[in-house]
Amino acid sequence: MTGNPLSRRDVVRGAVFLGVGAATGGLSIAGAPPALAAPDEAAALAVPVPTIASCATWGARSPGALSVISSSPDKIVIHHTAGANTTNYTQAQAFAMARSIQSFHMDGNGWADSGQHFTISRGGYIMEGRHNSLTRLRAGSGMVVGAHCPGQNDKGIGIENEGTYTSATPPAALYDSLVQFCAYICDQYGIAASRIYGHRDYIATACPGNVLYGMLPQLRADVADALDGGTTPPPAFSAIVDNTTSGRFTASANWLTSTYSTERYGADYRYANPEAISDVAYYKVNIPAEGTYRVDAWYPGIAGYNTATPYIVLAKSGNQTVVVDQSTGGGAWRSLGNFTLTAGDKNVVGVSRWSGAAGYVIADAVRVTRV
Repeated sequence: MTGNPLSRRDVVRGAVFLGVGAATGGLSIAGAPPALAAPDEAAALAVPVPTIASCATWGARSPGALSVISSSPDKIVIHHTAGANTTNYTQAQAFAMARSIQSFHMDGNGWADSGQHFTISRGGYIMEGRHNSLTRLRAGSGMVVGAHCPGQNDKGIGIENEGTYTSATPPAALYDSLVQFCAYICDQYGIAASRIYGHRDYIATACPGNVLYGMLPQLRADVADALDGGTTPPPAFSAIVDNTTSGRFTASANWLTSTYSTERYGADYRYANPEAISDVAYYKVNIPAEGTYRVDAWYPGIAGYNTATPYIVLAKSGNQTVVVDQSTGGGAWRSLGNFTLTAGDKNVVGVSRWSGAAGYVIADAVRVTRV
């Protein structure tokens, strides 16, 4: 193919233009190339236009002096508000939060308006943050200079996400809106999905929180998928949690520590006597998106260890138990199977002491891989 490739917006606009000409009978294109897509097909390819509440809609105050520039943004910068992780997901809460942010930025920081260009609530409501941001976005050119990230205020669209994501995962409604909205911004301005960054990429800050920042690779992939019409395969994901991984492994004092076997995964492993009680050692994994994942276990396989150790996978369909003979086959990754897991930072795999067999039950390491 020769010439410049058309963007998805160009295809849609071209289809609309051709449709108008055909309807009026006033358009003819001599020697025109074959249509790239029928109007219905082009519309199906377009990035959906999300519902965005303007400043007037959520009741913003009049701003001070703002600068609107002709140059367009070349990136998106992701923030979190560092506020409460409310369970009030209503539109009223979203609008009240937007007003609160504007008042803090204007009265507390002395800024002319909300610093960020847009805001997304935990209920998934998308709102204009800084006046003129929505007008320029809809036009697909130019931007209002923000106050959300020094050095990037005239280059990056700042999106505040309601909540604190240092250790918590954003609600699905917020994340889904963030994907849809970032795809729309990228489509309007011609920004690559790879140019979605976190606030901390530019200044020393905890924003947008460890969890949300860790989700940015998945966000870029999901936005790219949305831009491609949902045809991009999910990116590779793999996480290993050892019994020594800080904040990722939890077990009661009944689970003791051993370095006896050289078949251990890391520096040591946990062991406990089997007993008919609820005493599970858990492995926590931050699953980036719902999908199919393979779960593997690593343990030292020693004669005399438990021959019927229950591994519990907390799958979408409910807890799935896989019984493993830990007296043999150790010192390597052993598959527990493929499972549908939901997104979130949570306990994904457990090792239970509730075994009818004799011998120590072992909790060493697990690996979760997207397939």
